[in-house]
Amino acid sequence: MAKPEARRTVIVTPSYAGDFERCRLLCETIDHFVADADQHLILVAAEDLEQFATLAGPRRTIVDERDLLPAWLRSQRLPSWLPARLSARPFWLSTRTWPMRGWHVQQLRRLAIAKHTDTDGFLFCDSDMVFVRPFSLAELWQGDGQAAALRLYCNVGGIHDGLPDGGRLHQDWTRGAAALLGLPEPKFPADDFINNMVTWRRDTMLALLARIEDTTGRHWVEAIGRYRTFSECQIYGAFAQDRSAVLADRREHWPADFGLCQTYWSGEALGETALRGFLETMDPRQVAVGLQSFTGTDPAILRPLVLR
Repeated sequence: MAKPEARRTVIVTPSYAGDFERCRLLCETIDHFVADADQHLILVAAEDLEQFATLAGPRRTIVDERDLLPAWLRSQRLPSWLPARLSARPFWLSTRTWPMRGWHVQQLRRLAIAKHTDTDGFLFCDSDMVFVRPFSLAELWQGDGQAAALRLYCNVGGIHDGLPDGGRLHQDWTRGAAALLGLPEPKFPADDFINNMVTWRRDTMLALLARIEDTTGRHWVEAIGRYRTFSECQIYGAFAQDRSAVLADRREHWPADFGLCQTYWSGEALGETALRGFLETMDPRQVAVGLQSFTGTDPAILRPLVLR
């Protein structure tokens, strides 16, 4: 009897020029630690294509966001006579959405990749994280062949008023996700699906985009972009949970209550000693670390610690 075919997973990283050196280190660690990563897609704006082209290779492709997003949404730099906080980085402008910054559009690129690449699942890795231990993409799946279920990170009850700012931002993201999907108003505490290393199924993503368009009567980019702030992780997680309830006889995801990546979310820049200490506190089940770029931690210090 033939062995069921393994499910294929593609690694995806949305990035931008300011994270280039961090993204380069991520690529090096994927090549070093993830032996079965046969395709890594880096999603960038048109203005960053030339810079990121140096990272391309047999298993790595740089994807132009213009191939992912509708033509009516394009990045523009505002006039230089405006304050630096407005003119230093581009905005994505259209008549159909609120003006968006790069971190908004990176979320849209993640969702859009489902229509661009034929695969079974995606492992999304932020460009300010790195692998530090050997890892196989096959570990993300449970079961065989078409019946296999993909890992889904879920911190049950993780969105509550004990979070910074009383959890208001996370609650807004969760309410927005429910509205986009036509789901009931969420109750809190609510589940948190946000992590800088998450896994989504392509078939579920395509169904999600169709649901948003059916619910709102708008193109999915326009529907999401009409919110001032949103979370693609909360949108996907809410949909996957609802879809699981509807497809009671078919398990598409298996739940995981711990993140595969330990993250330094905020604080001062870490030096070598602090980085060593941070690595030593990792859960044995974790395979990567994330150092939020706005902490200013130098990736050059991290490289020799993880690529020994």
